[in-house]
Amino acid sequence: MVKADEKRILFLCIRNSCRSQMAEGLLRRYGGSGYAVFSAGTSPSRVHPLAIEVMAEDGIDISGQRSKHVDEFLGQDFDAVISTCDEARDRCPVFTGSGLNIHWDLEDPAEAKGSREEELEAFRKIRDRLLELIQRDVLGDAD
Repeated sequence: MVKADEKRILFLCIRNSCRSQMAEGLLRRYGGSGYAVFSAGTSPSRVHPLAIEVMAEDGIDISGQRSKHVDEFLGQDFDAVISTCDEARDRCPVFTGSGLNIHWDLEDPAEAKGSREEELEAFRKIRDRLLELIQRDVLGDAD
């Protein structure tokens, strides 16, 4: 249940498997009780195992999150809707009445090729960048 004083934030990507799931977990951790946080995609799949693994490295458990279709959120109001890739920005419906519409064009770590360690490093890079963007654009931290 969302409290009246919570800011409602929706993160969007295509498969709702990596970027938006990690962003959801990060804002839940660093935004605390002041935020009701959701994520969705136009072609939901599953939460990527490497996203779960790199988030766990920072003590954030997203293993209980599920991949959701953006249609689950149609008609709802959000204080901010944040797309994490160009494709999500271009394909997701517009949430009228929403506060801010923010766009971050981030590489999909699931597309990384190489050794397991190289793939993990791609996920870590996106996790760390998401935290920077969340601190700057959502939480309002100057640093």
